[in-house]
Amino acid sequence: MSPDITILYDTIRWEEKALLEAGKKKNINIQMVDCKNLALDLDKKPEDYGPVIQRCVSYYRNLHSTAALEGMGVNVVNCLNTGIFAGNKLFTHMLLKKYGVPTPYASVAFSKDAAVEHLEAHGYPKVIKPTVGSWGRLISKLNDKDSAEGIIESRESMYPIYQVHYLEEFVNRPPRDIRAIMVGDKIVAAIYRTSGNGNWKTNMALGGTAEPCKVTPEMEEMCIKAKNAVQGDIVGVDLMESEERGLVVHEVNNTTEYKNTVRVCGIDIPSLMIDYVIKNKK
Repeated sequence: MSPDITILYDTIRWEEKALLEAGKKKNINIQMVDCKNLALDLDKKPEDYGPVIQRCVSYYRNLHSTAALEGMGVNVVNCLNTGIFAGNKLFTHMLLKKYGVPTPYASVAFSKDAAVEHLEAHGYPKVIKPTVGSWGRLISKLNDKDSAEGIIESRESMYPIYQVHYLEEFVNRPPRDIRAIMVGDKIVAAIYRTSGNGNWKTNMALGGTAEPCKVTPEMEEMCIKAKNAVQGDIVGVDLMESEERGLVVHEVNNTTEYKNTVRVCGIDIPSLMIDYVIKNKK
């Protein structure tokens, strides 16, 4: 029997299990495909996958499997452009600006010397982020020249993507940020993520805590623009409450995690995702 939906993954997390369970409850035939076991003959007609929900954690598996499947005529959510744009913080920043979405002030430098010179000219603190990455990894706060030189020096010997030095303002904000889950043109739920153990990072993977966040018209309008900027269908939008500028968007997540959003808000996000994909399948 042909699947109604295929879920493509490389790591089984709570989110993928929840999607499978939601499909069973709706009597929808869901096929689970481990991307690590996937081999595609690019010159033949593809198997019947139905619409594919892309859930690969690996940035490179995600992009390349989406490119291959889309090239073979398969509908993938989110699409290749979303993977490319949302998967890179610099690309996201430039598109958000183009779409009129407020963002933290940012800059980029392409060598250690250029980065340090820029920091010395524009002041500290700044936050250095890899353009590609998740879960708060390799994100550091640069408080002075010594810390900047040490951290940037270490990146100069890493894979070339880490030698692109993306520098963002340290936003003056409450010790929390907002994760809004978008399904189509609607925020279905949002949470505050509060820093844990004195950590300035709010990532749940680093010990942060979550509580419900009331969705405002301003927030939803901003998140719709952010989703459209990266050509997304189902995304997580991360916002900060700048004390000087109000809400700013600092990230859009292509394969967003929503476990804690479901837990604290009680919204059945996986069912809403499946309904959206079935309704909009091509």
